[in-house]
Amino acid sequence: MDKQLNDAPCGFLTLSEEGSIVAVNRTLLNILNYEQEQVIGQHMDTILTVSAQLFYQLYFVPLLKLEHHIEEIYISLRTRDGEEIPVLVNAVVRTDSGGTVTECVLIPMRKRNEYENELLMAKNAAQEALLAKQKANAELEIALGTLKAKQEELLETNKQNEQFKLNTKRELELARKIQENSLTEPIVNDQIQIDAYYKASSELSGDLYGFYQIDEHRYGIIILDVMGHGISSALITMSLHPLFQRQITQGLSPVKVMKELDRHLHSLFQNDEEARHYCTAIYLEIDTARQKINYVNAGHPPALWQGAGGTQNPLHATAPPIGMFEDTVFHSSSLPYTEGGRLLLYTDGVMDPTASCYLFDLLKDHPDLPIADLKEKILTSLHHHKEAHHKSDDECFILVDLK
Repeated sequence: MDKQLNDAPCGFLTLSEEGSIVAVNRTLLNILNYEQEQVIGQHMDTILTVSAQLFYQLYFVPLLKLEHHIEEIYISLRTRDGEEIPVLVNAVVRTDSGGTVTECVLIPMRKRNEYENELLMAKNAAQEALLAKQKANAELEIALGTLKAKQEELLETNKQNEQFKLNTKRELELARKIQENSLTEPIVNDQIQIDAYYKASSELSGDLYGFYQIDEHRYGIIILDVMGHGISSALITMSLHPLFQRQITQGLSPVKVMKELDRHLHSLFQNDEEARHYCTAIYLEIDTARQKINYVNAGHPPALWQGAGGTQNPLHATAPPIGMFEDTVFHSSSLPYTEGGRLLLYTDGVMDPTASCYLFDLLKDHPDLPIADLKEKILTSLHHHKEAHHKSDDECFILVDLK
């Protein structure tokens, strides 16, 4: 990299087609507090916050594939010390005799964010005050002229609304019970132990999981998260449930399972782009006899494998979310193991962007803790982070011990 670009007043890096860092200038290394050898060859996720990792997989990569360039996208970097650095990114895809690469310019914007937020807050406050005054005056005039005539109509409407709320609550409660009853029970034997946690942010959830024993030595584990919350997301998860249950128990490969789920989502919406939903998912097939894990990660937060020696290995996305693009090609990856280990799968509702590694650190600090006790520790930590950040989202995670 020439000296002028190396010391430019903005960050610069080059990514391979698979998202690995192949070049980075000194300015960006100084911003992130890394040495060159610590980032070259690493995946882009290494310098991103968890929320930025999701944004990178769900929006950045798909948009780059469609447009071949990106202008002024906001994203958050993570320094070696864990500090979050907001930047604007311009990127372009280039192809030459050496292959296809993505060149990115990254411009830090801490001060700009602060000034823009202050201006936006002041503008919104002024607009809200003006609108509130105008609305209050209009409502007062209408109320004075129609109050007597509307009193009886309002009482009747309230009565109907209360009945509707009661009926809706009963229906939602029944739907919630049906959704929870579809979840699989823990598996415990001399080869493997699997347990899970699930909690909807409202009556119904867009998260779903399942794990099944395929044969004497194979187990299938899936966790997915449909875009959005509430009834629409829950309906989609329940339409996917019997499909993946049948495919997994029949022993279909991870690639075939994901391909069929993707086909199903596209068939649900066909040409109705307004109603279209996409879904992140990760499916693992564990073979305890061969001591091998095959998986496909479709845009989902990376699952974590922790080996018997404490080494941690994130299972990053291998494909975009299902239902997003037509004719998506899914690729599987494999992970061999020799002395057992532990797996953690989760949805984004249990991973706070401002504390991106707290679950990983918790597993590392308690490698020998029984899975039931580890589950309680995760729930305690999750409750603490929810209170600290006032976060409300569907929560779902799976713990697996391989013996």
